Amino acid sequence: MSGIRAATDTEQGADTTARSLTPAPTIAGLRNAPWGVTALAVVVGAGAGVGSVVFRWCIKTFTRLLSGRTDYSAAPGASNPHIPWLGPYFVLLVPVIGGLLYGPLVNRFAKEARGHGVPEVMLAVAQRGGRISPKVAVVKTLASALTIGSGGSVGREGPIVQIGSALGSTLGRVTKATESRTKLLVACGAAGGIAATFNAPLAGVFFAMELILGTFSAEAFGATVLASVTASIIGRASFGDVAFLTLPAFHVAHVAQYGLFALLGVVAAVVGMGFARFLYLIEDACDWLWRGPEWLRPAVGGLALGLVLLALPEMYGVGYPVLEKATEGGYAVGFLLLLLAGKMLATSLTIGIGGSGGVFAPSLFIGAMLGSAYGIGVHDLIPGTAGAVGAYALIGMGATFAGAARAPITAVVILFELTGEYSIILPLMLAIVLATATSRLLSRDTIYTLKLRRRGIDLEGPVPGAAIGTQHVGTVMEPLPSLLPATTALADAADLLSLSGHGALPVVDGTGEYVGVVTAQAVAEALAEQPDAAPRTIAQLAAPPAPVTPEQPLAQALHALLSASGTGVPVLDAERGKPVGWLSHQSALRAVHATT
Repeated sequence: MSGIRAATDTEQGADTTARSLTPAPTIAGLRNAPWGVTALAVVVGAGAGVGSVVFRWCIKTFTRLLSGRTDYSAAPGASNPHIPWLGPYFVLLVPVIGGLLYGPLVNRFAKEARGHGVPEVMLAVAQRGGRISPKVAVVKTLASALTIGSGGSVGREGPIVQIGSALGSTLGRVTKATESRTKLLVACGAAGGIAATFNAPLAGVFFAMELILGTFSAEAFGATVLASVTASIIGRASFGDVAFLTLPAFHVAHVAQYGLFALLGVVAAVVGMGFARFLYLIEDACDWLWRGPEWLRPAVGGLALGLVLLALPEMYGVGYPVLEKATEGGYAVGFLLLLLAGKMLATSLTIGIGGSGGVFAPSLFIGAMLGSAYGIGVHDLIPGTAGAVGAYALIGMGATFAGAARAPITAVVILFELTGEYSIILPLMLAIVLATATSRLLSRDTIYTLKLRRRGIDLEGPVPGAAIGTQHVGTVMEPLPSLLPATTALADAADLLSLSGHGALPVVDGTGEYVGVVTAQAVAEALAEQPDAAPRTIAQLAAPPAPVTPEQPLAQALHALLSASGTGVPVLDAERGKPVGWLSHQSALRAVHATT
């Protein structure tokens, strides 16, 4: 009996030892497993979805508490049922009360929660390894909900992007994810927040990739889609499967309308960039005027915001009911232009005094007012051709946002998701592309990057204090390797490339003009083709990489170097466009070694 017990004990001990040797699921396993990013994206999406539900609830609660209504802009000028004896004058006090609540909160716990949020997330991804403090999610939720609930004329996309991104960054830090994966989780949080808040899952994906990551890849697309879908499921379970705006049906009645939409796209770009400039002009004025403690600034500035709300109560909060009425043709041209100017002032003032909220919804609002006024004008001039006013309001919304943020894909997708009509795509794409191109001609910055550049931060430049990036290309470039004539045969080019050690060589035509670079990979692939299909010379294989000049900062040139095939790129004379040197990965690394 004792032998049986001893054997049993031995088996149990062996089993215990085996179990202890079996690798259990760990945080490291989740981080490094091929399916790890999938699981993390779903978790971030779920967190962003729950965060959006809480955020929306906070906005409604504070708005109802401070104005007595779910959305005061739906009944502008009405009295507050909590204090009816004040009549419409209660709007003078509400921004002050809100400022007294969120001002100390932001100043004490998370100063980065001030403003519209998206630039801070872009900076975190571009230069800070995706690191965002977890307390930002809580502070941003409360501060933005208090700002909007107390009459602040801002949107909710900036806050929810920052909230979702903070959740993604926190999860990345908890799981000790790599920097690239942490950045991806930040983008997943942004995508989930946009998707759940606006019931626009596709827009969430493209917002994250176009504005937050600034790049497209299969892994990033898959992860952001998972996060967006997960957040959308939670959002639809809470808010219903309806768009956050009710917009009129869209159709193009006459082919000449495309010309009118194109002109509207150009005008909207000017207005969008004008809004960006005006926003920071008012912020500068507020900075210049205020001399007191920062925590008190929103309350004192709330007096000025209250005067704007008293004169134009439609500016209270986000203002979606006013936007919807404008798309339905409910306002005259003069009042539409007044609402446009009023939104610019109210939003700029809300941000300038230290409020917390986004500029995406104000951009849509301004675009709707512009488009409606434009539509009424062309309808009066050419009534048989112009078509419905609501169509111009929709196009104006997308084009103004594209002009301000320079995110054309996001603008197209979100307007398509709002309307659900495929007929909007052609005129929308036309207007938005023209708005984006016009905006790029007017300014190198967007409404998001301009905030950072004013603080001396260039997202495309080196991180402050970085060992690389401040040098100019001309100081680190190598001598130019041998130039290949475009008439060089493939076999000869293969020999020359193998001897050069560069993996790529510049190519010139018969007159000595630079035409591009040919890589060893391109030549090898061409030689592997069928004899009849392969080109005889390298002329067809030469392709110019992104231009690099000697005066260009090394940090900017690295983008061209990393995206180019081969091991380097030619450095071109800025005036003549001829190769004068060679920038390789080795020369860039030597620049790092020389400064460390």
